[in-house]
Amino acid sequence: MSGQAEPHPESVSRSDVARGAGLAGLSRLSVGIEAIAQPLYIWLFGLASYGIYVVLWGAVNLLSNLLDLCLTSGLQRVVPLQRDEERANAAVKLALIVSMSTTTAAAALIALNAEWIAGFFATAPQDREALPRMIAIFVWTLPLWTFVEIATSAARARRAFGPEIRLRLFWEQVARILFALGVFALGMRSTGLIVAHLASLSITALLSVRLLTRYYDPRLLVRARIERDLARNLLISGVGLLPSELARRALVDAPAILLNLMIPGARGADAAGLFEIGRKLATVPQIVRQAFQYVLGPLSSHQASVDRSVIGLLYRFSSRVSTALVVPLAGLMIFSARDLLSVYREEAMGALPILVILSAARAADAIVGPSTAIVEMVGHRALPMLNTLIAMLVWVVLALMLVPQHGALGMAIAVAAAVLATSWAAMVELRISDGVSPFDLKLLQGLAVAMVGLAAMAGAEWLLGGPARFAAVVALWLVTTWFTLRYGLSREDRRGLGGLSKALRLPV
Repeated sequence: MSGQAEPHPESVSRSDVARGAGLAGLSRLSVGIEAIAQPLYIWLFGLASYGIYVVLWGAVNLLSNLLDLCLTSGLQRVVPLQRDEERANAAVKLALIVSMSTTTAAAALIALNAEWIAGFFATAPQDREALPRMIAIFVWTLPLWTFVEIATSAARARRAFGPEIRLRLFWEQVARILFALGVFALGMRSTGLIVAHLASLSITALLSVRLLTRYYDPRLLVRARIERDLARNLLISGVGLLPSELARRALVDAPAILLNLMIPGARGADAAGLFEIGRKLATVPQIVRQAFQYVLGPLSSHQASVDRSVIGLLYRFSSRVSTALVVPLAGLMIFSARDLLSVYREEAMGALPILVILSAARAADAIVGPSTAIVEMVGHRALPMLNTLIAMLVWVVLALMLVPQHGALGMAIAVAAAVLATSWAAMVELRISDGVSPFDLKLLQGLAVAMVGLAAMAGAEWLLGGPARFAAVVALWLVTTWFTLRYGLSREDRRGLGGLSKALRLPV
C-alpha cells in the first residue's frame, strides 16, 4: 500500500500466516475427528468408562506439560533465532534429553504405584477392579506423547506446519478408532479405550521419528555440542512459559480430573464424561483460533528479530479472520447442540448447557485473536506469568463456588471465565506494551454481520424442529460465514487467504 514503508525482505506476510494457519488447522482437525469418535466410544464402552479414560488422559497431558519444562514452546522461540545448524540441532537434542528422561522416570514410578494411585479416582463399580491395571498400562502414553509433542514442535519451529496433518489426523485419531473397534470385538470393556489409545499413540511416536529426521540432521542431533548459553536460553525460555502453558492445559485437562475427584463414585466418572463431551464439541470452533496460535507463535518470534513493527499487522489480520470463521461456527455448535447430542446415548444430553457455555466462550475468545501466543513469543517474559495468575485465580474461585452445587455445569462456567480472562488480558497488555490492538472498523463490521447471522440461527432453532432445524442452522452458518469473510476482511486480507478466497469466490 502506498505511504507504507517497504517490509523487510525476511518479514512474514499475510500469506505466510494464512498458509501456515490453514495447514495447522488441518492438523488440528484431529479434534474434530475426536469429537465425531466420542459418541462411538461412549456407545461401545459406556459414559462412566469414557469418563475415567478422559480423566487419565487429562492427567497424562498435564504431567507431560509439567515434566517437559515447556521446552516444546521454548523450541519455537529459540530455534528460529539460530543461524547455525549445529546449534539448532543441539536445542532439539537438549529438549529430547530433558523431556524423555523425566517422563520415562515418572511413568515407571507411577506404574509401580498404580494400586495406591487408583484409590484417588472415582469410577463405576464395574471399572474399580480394573483401574490399577488401566493406570499401569496407560501411564506409558506419557513418554510417547511427550516425544510426539517435541518432534512436532521442532518441525513447527522450522515454520513447517503441514507435516503434522497425517500424524494428527490418521495415525493419532483414525487409527485409534480402528483399534477401539478391534479391542471391543475382542471383548475388552474397561480397558478397551486404554489399550486402543496406547496402540495408536505408539504408531504416532514411531512416525514422529521420521518427521524429526526430515527437518533435522540425525547425525547432528547425536553429536551436536550443547553450549552453555544455548542450554540456558532454551531452559529459561521454556521454564518462563511453563506457568502459562500449565494454566492453559489445566483449563483443558484438569476440570474433568477435579470433577472426578470432587464427586464420589460413578457420578464422578459420569460428570467427567459429560464435561468432556461438551468441551470436546466446543473445541471444534477453536480449531481456527488454535491454528493461528500455533502459527503466530514461531512466526512472531521470527518477525520480532526482523521487524517488530509488522507484528501488529499480522495480529489484526489473524484476529479478523479468526472472528469471521469462529463466531459463526460457535453459533452452529450452540444452535444445533440438541441435534448433535442426539447421536450419543440418552444420558449425554446432560452436556447441552456445558456445550452452549463453552462454545459462547470460544466465540468471545476468538475476537481478540492469538493474543496470548504473541505475548509469549515476542519477549514479554513476565506477562505470561501474570496472565496465568489471573486465569488460575478466576478458575479456582469460581470452581470452588459453583461445582459443589452445579457439578459439571459450574465447572464449565469457571473454565469459560478463566479462558476469557487470559486472552483479553493479553490483548490489553499488547495494547499497552506495543501499541497494537485487534479492534478496527473491519473487525467490528465483521462482528456485526456475524451477530445478524447468529440471530437468524437462533430464530431457526426456535421455530423449527428435527432434521429441518439442523439443516436450516447449517445453511445459515454457511451463509453467515461467507458474508462475514466478505465484509469483515479488507481486500488485502482476502488476497492473503489465497486459494480459500478463490474457492469461496470472495472478491479480491
